[in-house]
Amino acid sequence: MTAAETTETTATTGNPAGPRSRWEADALARAARLERRLGDPYDPANPHGLRALFAADERRTPPAETEQLLLGTGLGAEFVPAEYGGRLLRADLLARALRPVFRRDVALGFGFGITSLFATSAVWAAGTDEQRRSTADLLLDGGRATILHHELAHANAILRHEFTAHTAPGGGYLLHGRKDVIINASRADIYVAYARTDPARGPRSHSVLLLDPTQLPARRVRGLPRIATPGMRGALFSGLEFDHCAVPGGALVGRTGEGVSLALRTFQINRSLICGVVTAAADTVLHSAVRAVTTGRNAPVARRWHKPLTGVFADLLACDSMATVALRALSLLPDRAHMLAAAVKYVVPDLLREDLEELAAVLGSRGFELDSPEFGALDKLARDLPVAGLGHAGTASCQAVIVPQLRTLAERAWFAEEEPPPELFRKGAELPCLDYRLLSIADGGDFMAASLTGSAARLAASRGVGGRLTVLADLAEGFVTELRALREQCRQLPDFGTTGPPGPAVCVLSDRYCLVIAAAAVLGIWEGQDGTDPFLADPAWAVLALSRLGARLGIPVPELTDDCLGQVLEELIRRYRTGSSCDLDATELAR
Repeated sequence: MTAAETTETTATTGNPAGPRSRWEADALARAARLERRLGDPYDPANPHGLRALFAADERRTPPAETEQLLLGTGLGAEFVPAEYGGRLLRADLLARALRPVFRRDVALGFGFGITSLFATSAVWAAGTDEQRRSTADLLLDGGRATILHHELAHANAILRHEFTAHTAPGGGYLLHGRKDVIINASRADIYVAYARTDPARGPRSHSVLLLDPTQLPARRVRGLPRIATPGMRGALFSGLEFDHCAVPGGALVGRTGEGVSLALRTFQINRSLICGVVTAAADTVLHSAVRAVTTGRNAPVARRWHKPLTGVFADLLACDSMATVALRALSLLPDRAHMLAAAVKYVVPDLLREDLEELAAVLGSRGFELDSPEFGALDKLARDLPVAGLGHAGTASCQAVIVPQLRTLAERAWFAEEEPPPELFRKGAELPCLDYRLLSIADGGDFMAASLTGSAARLAASRGVGGRLTVLADLAEGFVTELRALREQCRQLPDFGTTGPPGPAVCVLSDRYCLVIAAAAVLGIWEGQDGTDPFLADPAWAVLALSRLGARLGIPVPELTDDCLGQVLEELIRRYRTGSSCDLDATELAR
C-alpha cells in the first residue's frame, strides 16, 4: 500500500462520530475514488478494464492485478463496523461504495470482498467482543473470510451438503462433513461455519462456529479440488472436508442452536445488498445496448428499440428503489425489515433476468462477444447471476420467509399499519448507524404496504385531471386494489405449520405480493424526491416502472404516451453520453 493509499484508508476508517449528514457524501466520494482508480472500463490497455476482466474469466483465474489494487485501497474496511475501526456505517452506503467493482465484474466483487461480509455478519450480530475485534483486525489487514453454508431445500451446489458438530468429551466440538463448493475456501483466513449441532429438524438445529484454519489440526482438515462453475468463473470455488476435527468451545458464535436465527437475521442484509450491487452490473449491459443502437448514427434511435431500452432503464430504477429502501430500512427499522428484504431478493433477480433477455434482442450476436469490452458484458452477467445467489435456490429461500407470513399480514397489517418515516425514501436522510445486534425477523407488520396505501391516497387528488400524474395515480390505485384482493385470499390460507408445505397456488400469492411491494418502493422513492434531480422528480420514470410491474402482475395498465417514453429515453441517452450510471444516483463513471 502506498503512502497516499494508507492516508486515505486511515482517514476513512474508525471514526463513526462524524455528523451523519457527511456519511452519504463520504461513501459517494469513496466510490468516486475507486471508480477513477479502476479506470476506463472500455480502454483495452487498462489492466482493470473489461477486456482484462473478461480474459481472466476465460482463464478461470482471479484478476490478480485488480485484486491487488482493491487491497491497496483498503476495501476490507468497508465490511467492518465503524465501532471496530472500519467504514461500515449503513448498508445502503456500503452498496454505493461497492458498485464500481460490481459494475465491472460480479465475480470480482464476490471473490475479493463481499463474501467476507456475508461470512462475518454472524460475528457482528452475536459474537463476543474478542471475536468481533479479532475479525475486524483481520479484515482491516486485508484478510478474507468465507462462509460455510448450512444445507437448504432446493439447494444449488453452493448450498448443498453441510457440516455437523458434536460436543467433544473434553469440551469444544468435533466438526465433521464435506462441502465441495465454497467460495475462497483455499485462500480464506477465517471460516464461519453454520454446522448442525442437533439432528432434529427445527429452529435450534444449527450453531455458528468461527474457525481459524491455522489453529485446526491439519490431519483432520482436507482441502478439496477446485470446482469449475458455469458462472463467476474468475472466482475461486473449492471444497473442505473435516474428519472429526477438534474445535475449541470459544469458536461458538452466540449460543448453541442459534445458527438458524442468526441466518434469518443476517441474511436480510445479504439479500438486499446483492440486489443493490448486482443492479450495477446490469447497468453496464444497458450502456452496451445504448452504444449498439447509437454508434455510427446521426439519426435518432430507431423506434423499435424505444420500448426495450426505456423499459429496462425503468426496471433498473425500480430494482434500485427496492434495494435502496430495504438497505435503509436495516438502519431505520431493523426489527421490521425482514419481509422487505425477502421481497427484494424475490423480485429483483426476475426483473434482471427478463431485462437481460430484452437487451439480448437489442445487442444480437454482439452481446456474446467475450473479447469485446463494449458489448461482451451481457453473456458474462447472464452466466454470473445464478451463481451469485440469484437463481432458483434464492427464490425458494425467500418464499420460505414470505409464504408463512401472508395470512398474518392479511389479518393484522394490511390497511391497518402506519406508514414508515419519510426518511426511509429520502436521499441524504440522516439515518441511524447499522447495528447487526438490533436485526430481528418478521413481527407481523408490513410498513411497505402501508406506504403504498399512503402514496395512493396522496395521489388520489390527481386522478381525472390528465397528464402523467393522473396516470401515476391510477396505477397506484390499481396496486392498492390488488392488495385488497390479496388480503381476501390470504385470509383463507391454512396454517402451514400443521398442513405441510404450500402448493403452487400459494406461491403465486407470494409472487403477487412481492410485485405490490416493488410498486410501493417506486412510489416511495418518487415521493421522496426533493427536486434536485428533475428527471427523478418527474412522474415519467415511475409511470413506466409501475406499468411494467403492473403488466407482470396482470392488472390494467394504460398505453403510455410517446412523450412519457420520450422523456425516459432522452434521459437514458443523456446518461450514456455523459458517462453516468443508470441508477438513482446517476454516478459519474470513469471514461
